Amino acid sequence: MTVTTRFAPSPTGNLHVGNVRTALHNWLWARKLGGRFVLRIDDTDLERSKEAFVIQIRADLGWLGLDWDAEARQSERFALYETRFEALKAAGRIYACYETPEELDLRRKVLLGRGLPPVYERPVEDAAVPEGRAPHWRFRLDHDAPIEWDDMVRGHQKFDPRLLSDPVIRRADGSWLYMLPSAIDDVDLGITHVVRGEDHVTNTATQLQMFAALGATAPAFAHEALLTGSEGKLSKRLGSLGVEAFRDQGIEPIALLALLARLGTSDPVEPVTEPAPLIAGIDFSRFGRAPARFDEGELAQLNARILHQTPYEAVADRLPPGMDKIGWDAIRPNLTRVDEAGDWWAVVEGPVAAIIAEEDRAYLGEAARLAALLDWASDPWHGLTGALKEATGRKGKPLFLPLRLALTGREHGPDMAALLPIIGRERTLERLSAAALM
Repeated sequence: MTVTTRFAPSPTGNLHVGNVRTALHNWLWARKLGGRFVLRIDDTDLERSKEAFVIQIRADLGWLGLDWDAEARQSERFALYETRFEALKAAGRIYACYETPEELDLRRKVLLGRGLPPVYERPVEDAAVPEGRAPHWRFRLDHDAPIEWDDMVRGHQKFDPRLLSDPVIRRADGSWLYMLPSAIDDVDLGITHVVRGEDHVTNTATQLQMFAALGATAPAFAHEALLTGSEGKLSKRLGSLGVEAFRDQGIEPIALLALLARLGTSDPVEPVTEPAPLIAGIDFSRFGRAPARFDEGELAQLNARILHQTPYEAVADRLPPGMDKIGWDAIRPNLTRVDEAGDWWAVVEGPVAAIIAEEDRAYLGEAARLAALLDWASDPWHGLTGALKEATGRKGKPLFLPLRLALTGREHGPDMAALLPIIGRERTLERLSAAALM
């Protein structure tokens, strides 16, 4: 058996962080087990589905590095659904219903008022068909077959089908709802594992009977806890936080993947520069049932930690002209986003503006004199500070801070031992001499 997972977004909007997490876990599982990852575009809602969203979904998955092995579109599979629908109808597993939404709502209220579960009551056989009404269609659950499965996250699950309503699978206008087409596709596409949110648990219970009615073996299911915002509750912002927003914030794709791969698990979130550790580490037995908290601040910190160990080759095409590996290695410990490299490279190339205290000007003049005598082929920073300490008696902050200000215009920044050779002899002498005259 080839392990096959799928990600099935509806192209009625852009991917948000919850979608990305679902796609990632399905992708990781397939890649770990040497299987296939299928992108299924759930575009049965022809009115709301937009091709622009399909294009954006593909682009977002591509940016994240979540490649897929096959793609299917539900709008191209209506003939298959029709064939399966007719077969199930002939077998008595699908039946017509004629209630209006208002009638159904009233009946639910009556049942609740009596202290009963609001389960749909099947129509009496041979009931009169209301004149002028087109039917919608429901799948008939088998009330004599308890629904059970072993969930990869939630453990053993058991439902009494008599407490579930027969799900509507097709509207009166002939359009499809999610439940039956999804089950048909899972069978036809050979899906072996379905990873999705815990809000689908009841859907799974009813779909398991659909798989049986189709004469198919159901996939294994993993229902993971939903994401919450940093405030500890479901967040509207979280539901609208899309891939484009992360890209605009300068978040690296691997940072987003590294965080989402481990949220809700017993494993620590760690900075990685490639997906291989995430693939090796995916294990649904380590997923918890408590809501998983997504914190944008944690993502930003993780992004910085990842950049601090990212090799030059991975970002070379996004760096400012002239910055080489030596420059990147010197500057990356101070970055939170790649685009900040340009700011630090401007410090290297100059000019820089520094505010120098009057009592430091003579000191910087001495620094310029000593810098001209250094062997710049070795370690000019420690050579300069060592000579200055001996010549002036300064140490600690009074020794180092005026030099950093004169050379970079900033009080904090990259390690000067790494930065000074990149600034170079001529610019160093020029900046120190200029600072001495301020």
